[in-house]
Amino acid sequence: MRPESFSIRRGFPMDQRDEAACIYWEAFGAKLGRVMGPDDRALAFLTRGLRPDHCFSAQDDTGRLIGLAGFKSVQGSFSGGTRRDLRRVYGMFGSAWRAGLLRLLSHEVDNERFLIDGIAVASQARGLGVGTALITTLCREAKRRGYPSVRLEVIEGNPRARALYEREGFTATHTDQLGLLRFAFGFAAATTMVRQLDDFPAD
Repeated sequence: MRPESFSIRRGFPMDQRDEAACIYWEAFGAKLGRVMGPDDRALAFLTRGLRPDHCFSAQDDTGRLIGLAGFKSVQGSFSGGTRRDLRRVYGMFGSAWRAGLLRLLSHEVDNERFLIDGIAVASQARGLGVGTALITTLCREAKRRGYPSVRLEVIEGNPRARALYEREGFTATHTDQLGLLRFAFGFAAATTMVRQLDDFPAD
């Protein structure tokens, strides 16, 4: 059932970790499935690893989780998890090669720009403005922290997400080809997009 209204909050309720993992995997499973799959293990890892202190969430009027927006900082990232989480879910060998590939995909903190670490909206809540509200909240948080701009990556083959970001003021700066890594992940290129915050209203 589609929600009639929603609200944005910092973090997400700890008793909704399973729901958070499902929403994230629904959005990014096609991108990460070859590395993080099978589904049951990916969900187990995400349930352990998603950090509520590095995200904002959207909840409908019944309290159900319908969206997530993560970010990175010098203290960590929303979806990174830990090596211990990887070992517990995938075992010693399975965690070793997965950790290497995930590190190659994304292992940086941009000291000049606020880094977004994934925006995911539940399928039943798409088209209601949840994504836009989450982006606005992230921009407000970046402004509050003193960043001049916000940065994210969007993979090729996701024109709907790119169109949303462009509507919200993001512009493409460059595209990185994954090369041989395209065989490990479900995409061949990712475009970096940046939104300047000089015209974004402060709280």
